[in-house]
Amino acid sequence: MDLMKLAENRNRKNAFCRRLGIRITEIAPGRAVVTKTVTEEDVNPLGIPHGGLYFTMADTACGTAMATHGYAAVTMDANYHFLKSGAVGDTLRAESFEVRSGRTIGVYDVRISKQDGTLLGSGTFTFYRLDQELTV
Repeated sequence: MDLMKLAENRNRKNAFCRRLGIRITEIAPGRAVVTKTVTEEDVNPLGIPHGGLYFTMADTACGTAMATHGYAAVTMDANYHFLKSGAVGDTLRAESFEVRSGRTIGVYDVRISKQDGTLLGSGTFTFYRLDQELTV
């Protein structure tokens, strides 16, 4: 499978991430990176990025890493730890790494940091592989 085409396809077809400005910027077998620059539209009433933004970035990075195996998958379980907050203007980077890839279950760790490398959060996401091959 051509992983760059997979990333382009996912960037194009994921309307939710497109609306939020989240893009897949790196991809390799069992690994993916998504990035996003925080805007005023991304903040909660406290003026900091909404937790849903971090969670969506983490889920997208891990789901993309799972997709590198060539099959559609759905999130079964997710655990995310909010450690620090970014701010408007920060560029966030969610990097996922494969922990385990089995016949039907995949487990991925993710770390989100901002442009200076400060760790903002981390998590573990578990996916169930569907019997649907991906085409790009």
